[in-house]
Amino acid sequence: MNPLSAMVFFLSLTALVCLMRVFIGPTPFDRLIGLNLLVLNITVIIATLAVEFERHVYFDVALVYAILGYVSVIAISKYLTGRELHK
Repeated sequence: MNPLSAMVFFLSLTALVCLMRVFIGPTPFDRLIGLNLLVLNITVIIATLAVEFERHVYFDVALVYAILGYVSVIAISKYLTGRELHK
């Protein structure tokens, strides 16, 4: 097992822990933080796989996934606080 495969394995384990936080978080904000960490872990996994398989298109996929994750976390946090997205 090369170091990049080991990194993907351990990042997958941390993603499972974040997924547990999303499902059994005590408050909605804890679930949101778990979701944010899950998006970050998956983004890093995709970027690591891009390096391992030497596919540069995976970096674009990771970037789009990170942007969508950021926007969704902002939208969910605005919803949870009861504020409008646009004023």
